[in-house]
Amino acid sequence: MQSNGAIIKKLPISAKKNLTLEATDLYRSVNPDDLKFEDTADIKPLEGTIGQARAIDTIQMGAKFSSPDFHIYVAGMTGSGRETTVRELVAKYAAELPTPPDFIYVHNFSSPDHPVAIELPAGIGTNFAREMDDFSAFIRREIPKAFETENYEKKRRDTLSRIHHRRRKLLDELSIYAKERNVTIEVTPSGFISVPLIRGKPIPTEEFENLAPDDKDVIEKRTHEVQAIATTTLRQLRSLDKEEQEQIRQLDREIARFAIGGALDELRDEFKTYSAIGSYLDQVEEDLLENLAILRSQQQDDTDAADIMMAKTQKMAKQDHFNRYRVNVFVDNSQTKGAPLIFEQNPTYYNLFGRISFRSTFGALVTDLLEIECGSVQRANGGFLVIDALEVLRNPFSWEALKRVLLSKKVQIENLGEQFTLFPVATLRPQGIKMGLKVILIGTPWIYRLLYQMDPEFPTLFKLRADFGPEMDWDSGNIMSYAAFISRCVREKSLLNFDKEAVSRIIEHGARLSSNQRKLSTHLSKIADLAAEASHWARETGHTLVTGADVDFAIDKKIFRSNIVETKIHEWIADGTIMIDTDGAKVGQINGIAVIDIGDYMFGRPSRITASISIGRGTVRSIERETKLSGRIHSKGFLILSGYLRSTYAQEWPLSLGATITFEQSYDEVEGDSASSTELYALLSALSGIPILQGIAVTGSVNQHGEIQAVGGVNEKIEGFFSVCRENGLTGNQGVIIPRSNVPNLMLRKDVRNAVEAGQFSVCAVQTINEGIRLLTGVEPGERRPDGRFPVESLHGLVQEKLDSYARTLQIFQRLSKNAS
Repeated sequence: MQSNGAIIKKLPISAKKNLTLEATDLYRSVNPDDLKFEDTADIKPLEGTIGQARAIDTIQMGAKFSSPDFHIYVAGMTGSGRETTVRELVAKYAAELPTPPDFIYVHNFSSPDHPVAIELPAGIGTNFAREMDDFSAFIRREIPKAFETENYEKKRRDTLSRIHHRRRKLLDELSIYAKERNVTIEVTPSGFISVPLIRGKPIPTEEFENLAPDDKDVIEKRTHEVQAIATTTLRQLRSLDKEEQEQIRQLDREIARFAIGGALDELRDEFKTYSAIGSYLDQVEEDLLENLAILRSQQQDDTDAADIMMAKTQKMAKQDHFNRYRVNVFVDNSQTKGAPLIFEQNPTYYNLFGRISFRSTFGALVTDLLEIECGSVQRANGGFLVIDALEVLRNPFSWEALKRVLLSKKVQIENLGEQFTLFPVATLRPQGIKMGLKVILIGTPWIYRLLYQMDPEFPTLFKLRADFGPEMDWDSGNIMSYAAFISRCVREKSLLNFDKEAVSRIIEHGARLSSNQRKLSTHLSKIADLAAEASHWARETGHTLVTGADVDFAIDKKIFRSNIVETKIHEWIADGTIMIDTDGAKVGQINGIAVIDIGDYMFGRPSRITASISIGRGTVRSIERETKLSGRIHSKGFLILSGYLRSTYAQEWPLSLGATITFEQSYDEVEGDSASSTELYALLSALSGIPILQGIAVTGSVNQHGEIQAVGGVNEKIEGFFSVCRENGLTGNQGVIIPRSNVPNLMLRKDVRNAVEAGQFSVCAVQTINEGIRLLTGVEPGERRPDGRFPVESLHGLVQEKLDSYARTLQIFQRLSKNAS
C-alpha cells in the first residue's frame, strides 16, 4: 500500500488476534448443575428485599429514630422494590409501637364556629360518639314526652293560676281605686289610660272644656292620681309576666333535667376519667336546658304549601340543633394495632389534610362539625405516612402545606377557597391538632437532588436518605436470593414452577439488565414480569415446569413486541435508504453506533461518520454542533479531538487544518461522547489517506492523550451492528471495537456469541487510539521518535506529513498575500 509517497506495511494477523475477545468473554453464564435444587418448589420464597442492605439499614434507623425532623427520603428507580421494602420494614416496627389516640370534634358552645378537638385513648372516641348518638336520640324522644305528662300540666297550671290570681288582684285593686275617683281605665297597646267619668260615662272634650276651672282641676287631679297608680300597676304586671316566664322556665328546666339527668349522669360516670368530656357534658346540659323551646317542638301535619315549607324548615333547624350534641370521630384508631402506616396514593391537598364539606339546604350551602373530614396526615399521626415524591409535587399546594405541618408540628384544617377567595366566606375554624408523625417520601435520586438544591427547608426536614442501588454483586448468596425471589413470584402470582435451567437464564438476564458480568439488576419488577411471561408461554406449550427455552422465548417475544422501530431502520439500511457499508475500506469514513431508547426497549443503530479536510487555521468543526444538533456532552467530546491533534501533531508547526466531521443521515440531536474515538479515526484516515475497514464499527470515548474510555449501551451497540452485518451477509471480517474497560459489561445475545465462536464476527477491545488504528487499517500507527517525529511509513507519520505540508503551504500563502498587499 502506498499513500503520500510512503510505503505502508500491513501488520500481521496476530496483531488483531491479541485484541480480539473470545466467545467466553462476551457472556457470563450460570451452570445449572451448580444450583442446589431441581425447581423452585424446593426453594423457600424470599422474605424481604435483596441487594439493598444500605437502604434497609437507613429505613430501619429512620423508623426507630425518635428525634423530630428526621424524615426519610427513599431514593431509587421505579421497580426496585422501594415501596414493598418500606411497607415490610416499617409495618414490622409500627406494630410494636403504642396505638395513637383518637381525636374527636365537639361543638363549641361559647364559639360555635370553632369546634373543639378532644384527644382520647384509642377506641374511646368511637365509643363516646356512639353514646352521644344514643343520647341525642334519647332527648329527641324523651323531652317532648316529658312535657306531655299530667304532672307537668298540673304544675304548669298551678304556676299560671298563682300568677293569674295575683294579676287579677292587681287589676281589681286598680279598678276599685279608679272607680272611687270616677275614673275608668282603658287598656291600649301602649299601656293603661285613665279616663274621667261624669254620670258613669267618659266626659266629652267639649263638655270638659265648659266646666268651671275648679272642677277641671279636681278632675285632672283625680285622673293623674289614678294614672300614677295605673303606671305602677302596669310595672307590677310586667314584673309578674317575667316572673311567670321565669317560673315556667324553671319548671321546664326542672322537668327536662329530671328527664335527661339520669342519662347524663350515666355518661359522666362512664367517661369520668376524661375531664374534657366532663366539661363538655356540663355544657351540653346547660345548652339543652336553654333551648327547650326548640327541642320540645313537634312536627305539625299541615297541608297548606306554605305551612308544609315552614314545617320542613323548622324540622331541619331542629335537626341542625340536635347535631350540636353529636360527636365527629375525626381520627378513629379503634381498629388500629400499633402505630398507623398510611400509604397515600393520591396526595392532593384535601386527601392529605382533610376538608370541611358543605351540604345544600334550600339553595344555601351549610356545614357543621359533622362535615369536618380527616386526611392522611391526621390518620398517620403517631405513625408513618408514605407519599410518592413526584405525586405530592404535582399536586398544587400539597408540598408547601406538608412542610408547614412538619415544621409547626400542628395541622389546621382549612379549605383552599378560604386562602384564595377575594371575599371571606363564613365557615368553621376547627381547632388545630398537634402532630407527631414520620413522613417517608419515595422518589428518584433526581427529585432528591432537585429538592435539596432548590428547597432550603427540605434538608432540614428530610435528613435521612435511603438509596436503592440499581445492582447487587453476582455471588452465590445473591444467586440463591434471585431463585428465592422467583419462588415468591411463583406463589404470589400462581405461576408454574421454574426448573434450575430456567432460573439460570433469569439470573443471566438480571446481569444483562445491569450490563455487568459482576452484577445483578435490582430492578426486580422486570424480573417478576419476565417470570410471569415465561410461565405463560410454558403453559401455552403444555409444560408442567418453566424451562430455559421458555425464558428465552419470553425474552424474544418481549423484543418482538417492542422492536418495530429497530426493524424499520434495518429495512432502510438493507434497501440502501440509510447508507451503511459493511464490507470494503474507505478513506475518511467509518461506522459508529448510537443507542436509541424508546422507553421499554433500547437498540443500537449504526451511523456513517465522515470527515473532510482542507488547509485551514486549526479548526475542526462538527456539523451537528454548528447546526445545534449536538448535545453538550457530544460537544465536549468533539472539542477533545482538537486537544488530541494539537498535543500529537502541532509541536513544531501550527495546526493548519480545516476539517468537518458529521453523522451522515442523522436528523436528530446527537448526544454523548461515545463516538469521539470514532470521529477521531475518521479524521486520521482522511489526513493520512489510509482507508478504514467498513466491516468494523467503533464505539468509545477518547481523552486528549488518546486513551479509550468506557461508554454505555455497549451490548445494544454490538448487537445492533451485528444484526445489520448478518442481514447483509457475514463475511468473517466484520466486528465491533469497544473500550477494554467495557469488557466486564458484555452480556451479548446467543446469536452474537455463536457467530463469534464460529469466526463470522469479532468483538475487539482496545485501550488506546493506536490499538484501534491497527485494527481498522492494518497499519502501524507509529511511535514518536526522540526527535519528536513519527516514522514516515506509519499512520501518524503520514498525518504529521500532511499537517506539516498544510502549514508550509499556508505560510507561503500568507507571505505572498502580504507581498501582494
